[in-house]
Amino acid sequence: MEIWFQKLIDVTAVARTREMFNEALTELARELGFEYCAYLNLQPVGTFAVSNYSPEWQDRYFSKSFSEIDPVVLIAKSTMRAFTWSSENTRKVRSRRVRQFYLDAAGFGIRSGITIPVATAFRRMAMLTIASHKPSLSLNLDIDPVAAATAVAQLHVRIEQAELEPTAKPSIRMTAKQALMLKWSAEGKSMRDIATIENMTYANVNFHMNNARRKLDASTQAQATALATKLRLI
Repeated sequence: MEIWFQKLIDVTAVARTREMFNEALTELARELGFEYCAYLNLQPVGTFAVSNYSPEWQDRYFSKSFSEIDPVVLIAKSTMRAFTWSSENTRKVRSRRVRQFYLDAAGFGIRSGITIPVATAFRRMAMLTIASHKPSLSLNLDIDPVAAATAVAQLHVRIEQAELEPTAKPSIRMTAKQALMLKWSAEGKSMRDIATIENMTYANVNFHMNNARRKLDASTQAQATALATKLRLI
């Protein structure tokens, strides 16, 4: 597969838009007999995908927080090297929720595949998966772990630099007050400043700020403000 990974590096270098990335990845997946491709950038808050999976499946995946139970994601995190997987493994799964996940994925034609994880900045992870409707794989090609990681790492960097609009991401809904508190915080105002500006009590400002922080799974106001800015919520 070394030639295939070199092709991935080449198309990654010239792609500029989400559509170009999706088109290039889809064509490469088909060269190996796969129908689907999915780049997943895993973060504490702000995980997102660039994929040609069914939009309905992508929405379901994020709305149900499937990345927390997805066996492919869990294997990727624990091994940090390229691997193959198959829905035939469902017989060995004890968790009802995980078995249902496999069944849901199979319903959208996702039954087997190859996944290549790479480490990214700040101890996070991104991964590229090519998937098939076939229940098992008959791959006769060896996967060079170095070539695989190198190609996917370059894909990750290009997608980060291009700041693409993802095909799917979690939905974080802020109230108007929560967004307002975070926006003032981003402008450098303290909670006491915000209380004065908005003619609110300090306790009320603190209430809305804490709710916003919890939605963003942030431990501090500064972290919540930074996340909200990065995710374009304010």
